[in-house]
Amino acid sequence: MIERIAQLRAQGESEIAAAGTLEALEQLRVGYLGRKAELPQILRGVAKLETADRATVGQAANEARDALQQLIEQREAELSAAQLRGVLEADRLDVTLPGAPPQPVGRLHLLSATRRELEDIFIGLGFTVMEGPEVETVHYNFDALNHAPTHPARARTDTFYVAPPERSEPASRPSPQRSPAAPLPSPDGGAGLVLRTHTSPMQVRAMEANPPPLYVVIPGRAYRPDSDATHTPQFHQIEGLAVDEDITLADLKGTLLVFARAVFGDEREVRLRPHFFPFTEPSVEVDVSCFSCQGKGFMRDGSRCTVCKGEGWLEVLGAGEVDPNVYSYVPTTERNAPGYDPEQVQGFAWGMGIERIAMLRHGVPDLRLYYDNDLRLLEQFG
Repeated sequence: MIERIAQLRAQGESEIAAAGTLEALEQLRVGYLGRKAELPQILRGVAKLETADRATVGQAANEARDALQQLIEQREAELSAAQLRGVLEADRLDVTLPGAPPQPVGRLHLLSATRRELEDIFIGLGFTVMEGPEVETVHYNFDALNHAPTHPARARTDTFYVAPPERSEPASRPSPQRSPAAPLPSPDGGAGLVLRTHTSPMQVRAMEANPPPLYVVIPGRAYRPDSDATHTPQFHQIEGLAVDEDITLADLKGTLLVFARAVFGDEREVRLRPHFFPFTEPSVEVDVSCFSCQGKGFMRDGSRCTVCKGEGWLEVLGAGEVDPNVYSYVPTTERNAPGYDPEQVQGFAWGMGIERIAMLRHGVPDLRLYYDNDLRLLEQFG
């Protein structure tokens, strides 16, 4: 019996070492260690042997079984690693080859495409594109734009206030604890730093940096704590500012008429409605005749137009003549002498939401869709 066990062990070790595939190795496992294999049968028959032979035969059979089991596991690991190497070599990817199927190069996001289109329109009218900081001082965001100290936009519920970086203090002087309701200090002595609520702060910054005549458009991000179908906490605006001699509201209307026809169609008209903005006087809301119902308010079948809600006009932006008080915040320096004297220069300004323009033009029902990164929406525009 001992000789047969040694023979099975030697034969098994030889065949397991020579196994070339995992399938062949599995067959050997079943052949040597399976329930019906000879070696397990010998183990089950140990109890029937003479008492003197049980220990010797049982020990030899167990050692043979354990040795074959360990050898099978080692060989299985070797064959698995070799199989994986073969798969990796066969599936090696040449990243220099084109995709299969070829993938599209990509496209601009709808908001980026709309912004660039608007910039191109105003560049064609002689304007220059400028950009400015998104973290602004209260001076530029409110004070220099003629906002009264009690203006609702200054409230923390309408504006994101930003705490300035803490200045390093000696270890013996702990930093004072600031109440959440207390005003935040700012470099200009105002009530704090803010995430700009509009791109209008660049009006005064642009006049500080450039003498008149000045024709600029300022695109960029702005922030307000609103979130619904027509408002998002972060949004995009494009501001326009023209300052020169003898500029009137008629020049503003003509400029915006060119914009409206370039964006919404050659047959569009614009109308100005009286409004109020702190930094323009007079101020107007600008409407564009509806491109869906051609300004009639109803469709050919007599139903009310769903785009303009039967009004025949679409509100698109706010504008007006620059308030003379705004010029007083532009310092007179050698660079821009004689400065922006309201007795010598006039100007107009406007601000429009890029999301709003894209929403009207492409029928996007909810501004939040712009930021969901849903390819079903984004792939429609390219």
